Amino acid sequence: MDSIISLFQPISLSEMSGVKLMNRTDTKFVTTLTMLRQLLQMAQTDYYVQEIDGQRNMLYDTTYFDTDHYDMYNVHQHGHCNRQKIRFRTYVSSNLQFMEVKTKNNHGRTKKKRIEVSDMDLHDDVKREFLGRTLRYDIDCLMPHMHNYFHRITLVNKGKTERLTIDTQLQFNNIVSGQHKDMGDLVIIELKRDGMVYSPVLQMLRDLHIHPHGFSKYCMGAAMTNDSLPVNRFKEKLRDVDRILLSSH
Repeated sequence: MDSIISLFQPISLSEMSGVKLMNRTDTKFVTTLTMLRQLLQMAQTDYYVQEIDGQRNMLYDTTYFDTDHYDMYNVHQHGHCNRQKIRFRTYVSSNLQFMEVKTKNNHGRTKKKRIEVSDMDLHDDVKREFLGRTLRYDIDCLMPHMHNYFHRITLVNKGKTERLTIDTQLQFNNIVSGQHKDMGDLVIIELKRDGMVYSPVLQMLRDLHIHPHGFSKYCMGAAMTNDSLPVNRFKEKLRDVDRILLSSH
């Protein structure tokens, strides 16, 4: 993988400052490493790759919080479009950690609010004030549920109107159940853009028969690693993931 992404022109964090897309539309795709290599070869002329301190495939470490009754998981599992997630994400290469609240509305737009933090303690005033403004749930009912880590490649189109994040080597650790799940060759691609602007990668994905496929890292990870959770609305997605992984062998 490193040899392919080394062929892309780099873009720095400062050059990406105009591509934050904090109010955006997200489209996810699920595929395999074999298909990803083909996609990266096709995308070289239309995309830059994010580079930080010489690194282009960076490790992310994320912990998701939910209420003690899994309210955020259940809202998603019941198919409600208007929903929230809270997570602590560490960008390992830059040693930065953020507390982030993602809110998705009924129109399919996602807003992300975040503050830089040094730990995951929810008792300090700064975090509580932030969550009081951004989160609909009782702060005192929150607890860590799911930990994951993965490597991420970030592409930016030459017009700087979209970002494409590509996650590989995904691992789930369920803090509540103690179960672990290695996702093997699974690849999660997410296209993030402001509105419905032209996207060069969409035709490439169609040509490779890689189709849109929802995949919440928190909800899918929880469904795979906690046998006590309801999975009714996730059953088809879970079967799809199994089929995709089988196709890679």
